[in-house]
Amino acid sequence: MKMNAVVAGVGMTRFGKHLESGLKAIGAEAVEAALKDAGMTGADIEAAYVGNAAAGLVTGQECIRGQVVLRSAGIGKIPVINVENACASASTALHQAAAMVTAGLYDVVLALGVEKLYHEDKRKSFAAFSGAVDVEAMAEIMARLKEGAKEASPGSSGEGAGENRSMFMDIYAAAARNHMKHYGTTVNQFAGVAAKNSFHGSMNPRAQFREALSVEDVLNSPMIAAPLTRPMCSPIGDGAAAVVVVSERKARSLGLVTPVRISSMVLHSGWDHAPGEEGGAAELCAREAYAEAGVGPKDLSVIELHDASAPAELMAYESLGLCGKGEGGRLIDSGATRLGGPIPVNTSGGLLRKGHPVGATGIAQVVELTEQLRGDSGARQVKGAKVGLAHNGGGSIGSDAAAMCISVLVR
Repeated sequence: MKMNAVVAGVGMTRFGKHLESGLKAIGAEAVEAALKDAGMTGADIEAAYVGNAAAGLVTGQECIRGQVVLRSAGIGKIPVINVENACASASTALHQAAAMVTAGLYDVVLALGVEKLYHEDKRKSFAAFSGAVDVEAMAEIMARLKEGAKEASPGSSGEGAGENRSMFMDIYAAAARNHMKHYGTTVNQFAGVAAKNSFHGSMNPRAQFREALSVEDVLNSPMIAAPLTRPMCSPIGDGAAAVVVVSERKARSLGLVTPVRISSMVLHSGWDHAPGEEGGAAELCAREAYAEAGVGPKDLSVIELHDASAPAELMAYESLGLCGKGEGGRLIDSGATRLGGPIPVNTSGGLLRKGHPVGATGIAQVVELTEQLRGDSGARQVKGAKVGLAHNGGGSIGSDAAAMCISVLVR
């Protein structure tokens, strides 16, 4: 969808383990930061869209999540719409907020993504991910993952998915092995993604992990699901991120002369592919987002993409048209996606290092892009950044994402 919405303010918490803070405190912190950045108060907000994926499973807050969080921040009366779309919950909430502004229904809308994943019982945390697939097909999915794990590591039982780790790491591991088989991609190239993002994350004060790692460090880390070592897998986390979007009319009244604009946001679901059909939800979203924003891959200054695993980033390069199919490994080897390269990717540290509180992730990407386009990113600033792209997927059905959202921001 072609959008005409202006980013007036952004805010987010540090991502990480916040056992001492509840959903309300975390969400309010991000909202207050975004309002302060916009020079507004809660009374200026006309509607709010709140993304959250797992509160019902982890905290027990099954309903009215957005209302509970916003009331604690002093915001009531307005329409509050709760949005759940797995790991794409926040980007879907922002998509709806920007669409309402674009349609002229509101001048000021808040989009918030908030999540609590840490729990003393880790099985509750991992259950949040197990619900992001077709649960009626769970037995078949688990059998397939276990068989693939046994083939990758002879002697392995293939146990542990969904119990001591997110089952999505096994899904990504299977995709990684398939990419290696078909295109000759190497484990070192996957490790290169994790090392690059650790370098970027080391300069981000809001990142969950700030230690810079070498490729060797990544390769020598504990194995999670072959061939993925721990730094190749995104961690669970707590956190929130918020964006205040406004109409052009409101932007002028606020004195925003050269603001960051949401030029396009495209949201699609995956589908059952026809035999021989190439591409999926990410490719479809990318084509439409580029066309609606009037840009292409070569126009992008900076990208925040859904690196829930290191192989996921490498494969997203191909889906977004940064390189040809099967060439993602060579692109990471070239250094093109590292700060200082022609197309820096995940300058925040990405999900691998910034963290992945699933219901907050999509808006956190937009916070990073907004700050990059404003020139406010400090040591990790991309020089002359003018066009940014966010790529945020959610859930898995078959061989594709259940939901995919791609956004283009310009200044």
